[in-house]
Amino acid sequence: MSTTDTKTGESSYAGGHGQIFVREWSATDPSHVVLLAHGVSEHSGRYDHVGRALAEAGAAVYAPDHMGHGLSEGEPALVYDVDDLVADLHLLADRAREEHAGLPIVLLGHSMGGLVAARFVQLYGGELAAVVLSSPPIGGNPDIETALAVDPLPDIPIDPAVLSRDPEVGRAYVADPLVYSGPFKRTTLEALFASINTIASGPTFGDLPLLWIHGTDDALAPCGLTRPVIERLGGGDAGVLVYDEGRHEMFNETNQDEVIGELTRFVGAVAGPR
Repeated sequence: MSTTDTKTGESSYAGGHGQIFVREWSATDPSHVVLLAHGVSEHSGRYDHVGRALAEAGAAVYAPDHMGHGLSEGEPALVYDVDDLVADLHLLADRAREEHAGLPIVLLGHSMGGLVAARFVQLYGGELAAVVLSSPPIGGNPDIETALAVDPLPDIPIDPAVLSRDPEVGRAYVADPLVYSGPFKRTTLEALFASINTIASGPTFGDLPLLWIHGTDDALAPCGLTRPVIERLGGGDAGVLVYDEGRHEMFNETNQDEVIGELTRFVGAVAGPR
């Protein structure tokens, strides 16, 4: 198969609380499946370059817009319970297995999607070939958690400058009509921190292959707080890609080609052609 022989598509399905929109990228004859879970306030369309790279390396990629995000139904950027997003993603995993019977499935989660992915593994890890966590906030963020104690909640939208050292990434983020640019919602933050606590007290990933990707200058999900949780969940066997001076979105950083290359190599090693 040619590495450029790929196709794209869109679909939707009924989630637990409304219709979920899905973007798809696929090799014409895929050898594995990748489920891609995006972060809070954004949408799966911001991962077009990642989806295309994975497809060119042989994957069938499914990337839903979470409930309340992008083109899916629901109040913008409102999350009541991260396990609701996990349940929606599990429905999509079932569909992917039907459409690509027998192919291994890798789960990739970025930021809030990393919480979704980590919880998915704790609940359904036996269905996966591997998991990739990109800048997961599983170690918490004391600054944001402290803000939850203030009533009313301070107006603290995501600063686009924390996403990448490339200023164009921040400009595109602000200009994107499918990105929610308002302040964090209290219900959403409470749901995220509840999930962090649930994951921390939940089971490890066992022997499931794990790749952790993070930047040392991540202001949203501090790398130093994430590391000990990764070490516990992965049992010390996690693949680690920590990049000096990298900010929150390593797939959009100034060295994104390097990062995405490492991602596709890992996925190919654990789930590619046997």
